[in-house]
Amino acid sequence: MSELLLHLFYVTLDTITDVFPIVAIIFGFQFLVIRKPIPNLRKVVVGFIYVLVGLAFFLVGLEEALFPLGELMAQQLTDPGFIYGIGKVADVVQWQDYKWVYLFAIAIGFSTTIAEPSLLAVAIKANEVSAGMISINGLRVAVAIGVAVGIGLGTLRIVTGTPLEYYIIAGYIIVIVQTFYAPKMIIALAYDSGGVTTSTVTVPLITALGLGLATTIPGRSAVLDGFGLIAFASLCPIISVMAYAQLSEWRSRNKNKEQTEG
Repeated sequence: MSELLLHLFYVTLDTITDVFPIVAIIFGFQFLVIRKPIPNLRKVVVGFIYVLVGLAFFLVGLEEALFPLGELMAQQLTDPGFIYGIGKVADVVQWQDYKWVYLFAIAIGFSTTIAEPSLLAVAIKANEVSAGMISINGLRVAVAIGVAVGIGLGTLRIVTGTPLEYYIIAGYIIVIVQTFYAPKMIIALAYDSGGVTTSTVTVPLITALGLGLATTIPGRSAVLDGFGLIAFASLCPIISVMAYAQLSEWRSRNKNKEQTEG
């Protein structure tokens, strides 16, 4: 217990060091450039304290729970005893044998994205500025589906050992084509949605999963194959959000057409 508290103390000090430049810039511009007092200064200070404490606990939680959990799940799901049965070992890795790995990757990609606070913040703001045209839950689910598919493809790439660039090039070709046909209102939001997914909740688990898979699957390198899942988590939500907007536009167009003809 004392070791955990000591670790929390040092993490808190590191967090203060990391957050200090942000505080210095904000207060510096407020007092030296704008030259006005900060409204609700007490609330702002309390908010910064909450941020520091929350980040410290979150970082300790990552190190003590999420990272080990992701690696443990990857090890268990890729264990030959689990895949082929106790005492059996395959000479060649078959991608079909890792179906539970793909299912776990899809599930963890979807669930972590739904829980992502940065995505929720973007969805709320998008709903406000669009006067309710962009649904909060609709956007979150669309992004979560994209991340789930992306992580599933990323784990398939690790298992098969295929080059990362093939997937990324093909994905961005789809994004470019969609950009020309998707509703203009959603394009910028779709590109931002790809970025907000790679944040506090999603990144640690996905990184741990990728490294765990690369170190337990025969013939894979943790450096060459373990990374790259975050790229999928950033790319595929762009595709899914624009697809969601295109589908919504198509359904709205058909509904209006039916009402006109009726």
